[in-house]
Amino acid sequence: MTHKTKWLVFAPSGLVVIGLGVCLIQWASKRMQDGAATKDWVMAGTVALGVFNAGVSLFGRGVAESVLYQLKEKPSKEASPAKLPQD
Repeated sequence: MTHKTKWLVFAPSGLVVIGLGVCLIQWASKRMQDGAATKDWVMAGTVALGVFNAGVSLFGRGVAESVLYQLKEKPSKEASPAKLPQD
C-alpha cells in the first residue's frame, strides 16, 4: 500500500473509532449515573477509553502517513534548481 492509500484509510477510520469511543464513554457515564453496579460501569468505561485511544492511534497513524506522502511527493531542490535572477 502506498502512503496515500494508508492515509486515506487510517485517518477516516480513526475519526469513526474516536466517535464510537466518545459515544461509549457517554454510555458508561450514564450507567454510573443510573446507579449500575460499580464493576459494570468501570468495565464499560475502561473498554470505552480503550476504543477512544485506539481511534486516536489510528488517526495519528493517518497523519504520519500523510506527512510521509507529502515528503515523498514534494519535488527535491536538486531535481529542479532555483532560477537565478537575470541582470
